[in-house]
Amino acid sequence: MLAVLVIDIQFAGAQLKTTVVCPPFTVDLLEGTVSGKLDCNSTAGEVKKFFPCFTADSLNSTAAKDCGAVLYKDRDICFFTTRNYIEIRERFTGKLVPALMGASRESLFRLLGSPKIKDVNWDAYQTKFGTLVLYYNKTGKINKLQISTRSTETLQLCD
Repeated sequence: MLAVLVIDIQFAGAQLKTTVVCPPFTVDLLEGTVSGKLDCNSTAGEVKKFFPCFTADSLNSTAAKDCGAVLYKDRDICFFTTRNYIEIRERFTGKLVPALMGASRESLFRLLGSPKIKDVNWDAYQTKFGTLVLYYNKTGKINKLQISTRSTETLQLCD
């Protein structure tokens, strides 16, 4: 009888928690949207409501230096809501339209034209929604992308 009472007391504090499920991430690089609902100007609240499976946020951190972000580390996408840009890294688990991740630098002219700013490691393209920044690995393949509603002159990236 005592053993049953002890077991009953131990399980009394357990709580059921539901698994947070997110819809698939689809990033349209030419329109500057995510899943047709969010864009670079979306608030942190809007992002968290649509994609509740975020792994972290730095919205209230003083160390974030005004770089408030909603992070999805397991999906390799981050919404920098205070700086109005979205960053997608090479292990992104969603869908990119067009599928540029891993594309070679030389193959982009037909789709994107000439970059507005060109660097050894990245190119910045002016788009109808703002700016698309493409970063390249040592073999010249895209390994990171950033989309922003800001122009190349006003874009402020976080470290």
